[in-house]
Amino acid sequence: MTSGTAVSPEDFVDILGQTREFIRKGVVPREQEIADTDSIPEDIRKNAAAMGLFGYAIPQEWGGLGLDLTQDVELAMEFGYTSLSLRSMFGTNNGIAGQVLVNFGTDEQKQQWLEGIASGDVVASFALTEPGAGSNPAGLRTKAVREGEDWVISGEKRFITNAPLADLFVVFARTRPADENGTGIAVFLVPADTEGVQVAPKDRKMGQEGAWTADVHFTDVRVPNSALVGGSEDVGYRAAMTSLARGRVHIAALSVGSAQRALDEAVAYAATAMQGGTAIGDFQLVQAMIADIATGVMAGRAMVREVAARYVSGEDRRIGPSAVKLFCTEMVGKAADLAVQIHGGTGYMREVPVERIYRDVRLLRLYEGTSEVQRLIIGGGLVNQAKKAAAGGTGR
Repeated sequence: MTSGTAVSPEDFVDILGQTREFIRKGVVPREQEIADTDSIPEDIRKNAAAMGLFGYAIPQEWGGLGLDLTQDVELAMEFGYTSLSLRSMFGTNNGIAGQVLVNFGTDEQKQQWLEGIASGDVVASFALTEPGAGSNPAGLRTKAVREGEDWVISGEKRFITNAPLADLFVVFARTRPADENGTGIAVFLVPADTEGVQVAPKDRKMGQEGAWTADVHFTDVRVPNSALVGGSEDVGYRAAMTSLARGRVHIAALSVGSAQRALDEAVAYAATAMQGGTAIGDFQLVQAMIADIATGVMAGRAMVREVAARYVSGEDRRIGPSAVKLFCTEMVGKAADLAVQIHGGTGYMREVPVERIYRDVRLLRLYEGTSEVQRLIIGGGLVNQAKKAAAGGTGR
């Protein structure tokens, strides 16, 4: 399911270094501008596209950089260091939307869309979540009905990242009730300008200003059979689960980056803020909070790297991604909370980085499968492995 590592370790060091410099010098100083305008400045978008960031995880044959997941997570830890809306701008192209095409699309579908996705000329949006179906796609209610050579799609999607900017929706829809042959969930490529596609006004969210989400309504949207991803009605559920599992490792890495930023902000504040003539960082209870953040960051970084390696090797593409997503997103929530605590009242003020981080990272425990769903995947998966082993199976 991977395209292999097309970029050598030596070349990747350069890519990582350029990305870090772009973020630290080109984006971090403009975080307040992003927050105030609720948008990513156009020059930042152009720079990201020129660097190949819209297609870093798309294979080179389709115009991307072809990074594998072990390299992806290193970039994601850099993306997490600044406003998370930056990553959202190109995240769906590389991740949950783009990977559906990379792994499951027909040659014709890849030919039509992947080069535009990799360059950033096409913004792809992953339309899975619905009012009644979030972390568990099995509850999907959007329907696709076959009419001659076409499919007619009707339904409502919610919280769809980049929907107001999207050129292409990767839409999951039910073609029949689940049966012994499969889930009955298919996935379709729907251009945003197709008749019957309506994007609602962008959502007003707690955080992540500049990352736009919205509801999308599909009313008798007619697409040709060539829009059916993989040419098969039963690709959808597997495509969703595969893309989400990979995405969970990426979100975990993003969390580590945000936690590192929270740590850096907390340490810098503790070293310089004075209380009664003493730097607050000299107080042992403040040092204890710093130690807890630092320990979480180090554990998260090591776990992300191990899980990404096991994903690329094919050893574990289910339990590991859920475990690392659970650990790192919970970890960054605690890190952000402690960073605000170390700042005291200052940490509660707008325009202070830890206040933004506190709001931004709260979403990480919710999307790409909530923490509760990850626990079910981990626990259920391990029990099922043990049952298979007890019954004489492989247990893997």
